[in-house]
Amino acid sequence: MRIPFPDDVPPARSLGSVHFIGVGGAGLSAIARIMAQQGIAVSGSDAAESAVVEALRAEGITCFVGHDAAHLAGIDTVIASTAVREDNPEVVEAQRRGLRLWPRSAGMRSLMADRRTIAVAGTHGKTTTTAMLACALIAAGAEPSFAIGAEVASLGANARLGRSDLFVAEADESDGAFLHYSPHAAIVTNVDADHLDNYGTVEAYAAAFDEFVTSIDGFLVLDADDPGARALIEPARARGIEVLRVGFGEDADLRGRDLVVEGSSSTFSASLHGVDLGPVRLAVPGAHYAKDALLALGAGLLDGHHGDLLVAGLAAYSGANRRMQPLGTAAGVRIYDSYAHHPTEIRADLAAARSIAAGDRLVVAYQPHLVSRTRLYGVEMGKALSTADRVFVADIYLAREDADPAVTAALIVDAVDGPPATLGGPVSGLAQVLVPELRSGDLLLTLGAGDITTVGPAVLAALGDAG
Repeated sequence: MRIPFPDDVPPARSLGSVHFIGVGGAGLSAIARIMAQQGIAVSGSDAAESAVVEALRAEGITCFVGHDAAHLAGIDTVIASTAVREDNPEVVEAQRRGLRLWPRSAGMRSLMADRRTIAVAGTHGKTTTTAMLACALIAAGAEPSFAIGAEVASLGANARLGRSDLFVAEADESDGAFLHYSPHAAIVTNVDADHLDNYGTVEAYAAAFDEFVTSIDGFLVLDADDPGARALIEPARARGIEVLRVGFGEDADLRGRDLVVEGSSSTFSASLHGVDLGPVRLAVPGAHYAKDALLALGAGLLDGHHGDLLVAGLAAYSGANRRMQPLGTAAGVRIYDSYAHHPTEIRADLAAARSIAAGDRLVVAYQPHLVSRTRLYGVEMGKALSTADRVFVADIYLAREDADPAVTAALIVDAVDGPPATLGGPVSGLAQVLVPELRSGDLLLTLGAGDITTVGPAVLAALGDAG
């Protein structure tokens, strides 16, 4: 459901009691947490129980399972997920009563009032970069608030109210939300066309980032190795914005060198304008995570913090949920889970998984997300999966879209070049398909932005029972 962005967004403390429809989602749960920590009366509802819902309850937030108009008794403001349907009884009740009904982006904007925000935008790597920046700034003593699109173990949550006026926020472009934020400063990780169901064309998607940059009044940190991000340099400088180019290429202002990815860790050296900053050691593997760390380091430096402290914070980052997340080992099979659903992300995570596998067989179970994305990128998804040793592709996760018989998982399977690739069918039965195919020493990586999160735990349980 699309809810119009309001003309006026007062600070969160002026909203009265706030109810979140879809509170179990990463975006809304982060906003709910910070509002509750501000002393605002917060409640929420979601379609099903989840670890996030249980955690919110433990923090004193009233959470309902299921949606009912009665949940809005005494509520002044309602903030709804984009996944919520127009006929949701709580949406209908909010409209009937003339309550303030906001999209997630307005809730986030209300938190930014009176705060100095560093927003992290980009097609890929937003969550990891935001989390790394929060870790780095906390280690540097900045005491920021933060809102991140996933639970982060080393931070204890996906959001927290800090003691300073600094706010680190993941800025989602999928529905244009980031265009409403007007942050002090920003990181742009990359610009690689996606969400064309919303934007329509590659050009419109890139134009949204151009517009986003015009809202900044401080500094911009971007990936100089990425053509889409690099295109933002001159427009930003023309507006007087300080730009820091980050990358592993020779033209980077903050440059990484000598990257070594070994097992579950990465190490590289960094220099700023030719001055050595020393080694950066990460507890996560992959060139893409090294780039995220370099971007976070750049933002921390421009915000005035000491490099050694920022680097220590980066070393403490241990990963975010669904970002190459280790789930466990059973019968000699190691299982990891990742949110990757775009060809660029798939390629990066498979490269990282290769390092972790250390020569053992890499088995990938992938669930495509959205018919529209599969229509555009299905062949590229198949090519990206081709670096695995064995591939299973589940049915498309439809989310807000309807099925299209002309666009199925077969489009991806047919494009896999090299390893055996199999249609895995519904996610509900994928664990049963995988278990007979796995053997001791394998690394199983489950990929996708849908409900494939259920597969890894189911495989662990099945292998454990079999053992």
